[in-house]
Amino acid sequence: MRIDGSAGSQRTIWNNLGRVPALILLLVLAAYAKDPPAQIVVWPDTGTPVLRFTFGKFKEVGSVGSERSYVTETTAENLWTKPITSAGFSLYLYDKSKTRIAEATINVSNVAPGETVKFQTTIASSGPPASLSVVARYVPKELGPVAPLRLISITVNTVPQGAAAKLDGVDVGTTPKIVQVPVGKHMLEFSKEGFNPGKFPFEMGTDDASGGSVSFELGTSAHDTIELRDGSILTGDLVSVSGMEVVIKVGGSNQSLNRNQIKRILFVQRTAGDSNP
Repeated sequence: MRIDGSAGSQRTIWNNLGRVPALILLLVLAAYAKDPPAQIVVWPDTGTPVLRFTFGKFKEVGSVGSERSYVTETTAENLWTKPITSAGFSLYLYDKSKTRIAEATINVSNVAPGETVKFQTTIASSGPPASLSVVARYVPKELGPVAPLRLISITVNTVPQGAAAKLDGVDVGTTPKIVQVPVGKHMLEFSKEGFNPGKFPFEMGTDDASGGSVSFELGTSAHDTIELRDGSILTGDLVSVSGMEVVIKVGGSNQSLNRNQIKRILFVQRTAGDSNP
């Protein structure tokens, strides 16, 4: 009886031991779900690596309406062979469908080669982030040869078409024309026989994507025209254009539009004496 009881106890012990690996796996999975691993981004994503950003867990610290505030422990490591005097970056957050839901600014300065700096990054978002990216806003001159030049494709057109176009003083052909434009401020110039020449200053942001278009009206229409993706048309005076929104004055009141709503903008030519009503 004693031997049978001992054998039964041994079987019970071995059965319990067999459950231990499964229990450990469940605990590991639970810890992983609670504290996801840090997200690492190396900038630039091609060529010689310069900075390695590491973002810890995004912890929610508050909310106002549908907007939530998050904070994350961030580190930036200088992978380059020279000090980074000053550089600025945009941090973008995306949801599970890859839609951008938040933007914050990251600045690093006086980081020696091999040095790692730690700081907190606070960001307001419309929902919990699933992924992120880092895009350079400005870098020191000494990083110019290292940082890749980002070019954005846009279609340049005029009304009427067939106008000679210049981009930053360089001939690019006749409209319509697809041109490659780097991030920054630029000037388009148009000329066509029978029409007054026109100029259009614009700026490409770090978050602008290829596929956009610019259309300049060489006629004498009194107002700018914005065509929305739903087919509606707005006529007024363009006030400003940024990477996220367009502001147009219609009937004396400013209206703000998300850039994603806009299909096409037609600009009218104005002289130095013109002013918005």
